[in-house]
Amino acid sequence: MRLVFAGTPDVAAVSLRALLGSRHEVVAVLTRPDSEKGRGRNLVRSAVAEVALEHQLPLLQPESARAPEFISELGELAPECCPVVAYGNLLPAAALAVPALGWVNLHFSLLPAWRGAAPVQSAIRHGDDITGATTFLLDEGMDTGPILGTMSERINPTDTAGDLLDRLARSGAGLLVSTLDALEEGTLMPQPQVSEGVSYAPKISVDDARVPWGEPAIAIDRLIRACTPAPGAWTTLGGERVKVGPVQLRDDLDTLSAGVIKVSKSSVIVGTATTPVELGLVQAVGKRPMPAADWARGLRLSSEAVFV
Repeated sequence: MRLVFAGTPDVAAVSLRALLGSRHEVVAVLTRPDSEKGRGRNLVRSAVAEVALEHQLPLLQPESARAPEFISELGELAPECCPVVAYGNLLPAAALAVPALGWVNLHFSLLPAWRGAAPVQSAIRHGDDITGATTFLLDEGMDTGPILGTMSERINPTDTAGDLLDRLARSGAGLLVSTLDALEEGTLMPQPQVSEGVSYAPKISVDDARVPWGEPAIAIDRLIRACTPAPGAWTTLGGERVKVGPVQLRDDLDTLSAGVIKVSKSSVIVGTATTPVELGLVQAVGKRPMPAADWARGLRLSSEAVFV
């Protein structure tokens, strides 16, 4: 099939590479415009744009997918199907109508669970044991279109969002290719999503990533893993923001008041509403991540230190 692939981040680039190695023909790539990054505010291409340029594919980067010139260009490319993975822009009805076989979206949850921008983070934060990926036909709703295929993935107790998303990106790419194969062969019948089990996964903001030390240790562990690597879980010490990486639950230790820090030669323990947690990596503003014990040693933390 003739495909126009739509996607932006690293996880989408995995699917693009899989499609380039498939029997299908990727005739162009749609991705978000270059964005300013870093202190120098230099323009940086998306991961998908880099793959497209590497393979000398035509690159579409409209500021808005509603732009008439984009709709016209898409029509001239005459794709039979448009696979999409984390494109990051809403597609209007005029664009959805172009490919005869529709836009096939790869979403990293078992729909209708965790519709929205942060399905992997939400699954970890809410303590799900199983997640997966779904291919479905885009419509004008938020991840509401009929389902084409699914695959499941177990969530490990120590998985961060980055760990889990890496695995889902690889297995999901295979699901996407097999879905397109079946669509081309006419052997796939889209199935409407069920009405039970609907949940939503809005984008996690920096404010959402603040560690609530007054909550149970298990909730803190899940929040930190869900926010790793982005946007990064954080707390404050003496008014200064500190990022914290995944923690270890320490139900073998005596309880501490919420946020109270206990430092030993080899560890940093923090109190919660239940049992303490042991910090892993810590990153102060302007510094690189480092083991918590090294960070505490450098600050010479007192026994009165408290995270807020």
